[in-house]
Amino acid sequence: MAIVLGIDPGSRFTGWGVVNADGSEINHVDHGVLRLDKLAMPQRLKSIYLTVSNLIATYQVERFAIETSFVSSNPQTAIKLGQARGAAIAAAAVHDLEVGEYSPRQIKQATVSVGGATKEQVQYMVKILLNLPEAPASDCADALAVAICDINTTRYSEALGRCKGIR
Repeated sequence: MAIVLGIDPGSRFTGWGVVNADGSEINHVDHGVLRLDKLAMPQRLKSIYLTVSNLIATYQVERFAIETSFVSSNPQTAIKLGQARGAAIAAAAVHDLEVGEYSPRQIKQATVSVGGATKEQVQYMVKILLNLPEAPASDCADALAVAICDINTTRYSEALGRCKGIR
């Protein structure tokens, strides 16, 4: 059993999702979005750090996963996204959690089986995979998809490790 916190970082909206991997099953625990758009940047970063830290403690998170930065045509946007990622990663590090970082393409591949999937496709597959009554909002679906990606990637790596030496 592993409890995984997935983060879809953003300087205005940060999505989070908690899932529980139990054997071959992945179960939804909780999800939400941190709305930061009305705060000054230092307060946004503080809020991300404190919220992630609180989620880790509340749900007794065992693994932490976050989406990597994408390349933006606006350098200020990329810098702000990097700062938001840093605040979330720092909270995980303070709790001595390993940090799994996944590209948007890896996350889509692990949840939808198509690296170029749309937001709507990710939302739909998260709903199906976690047996939710309705598709979560985009930021939440992305965060849950990050956690699903971490679980699937970890399972695959563990399976490969067990196969070492088998001929």
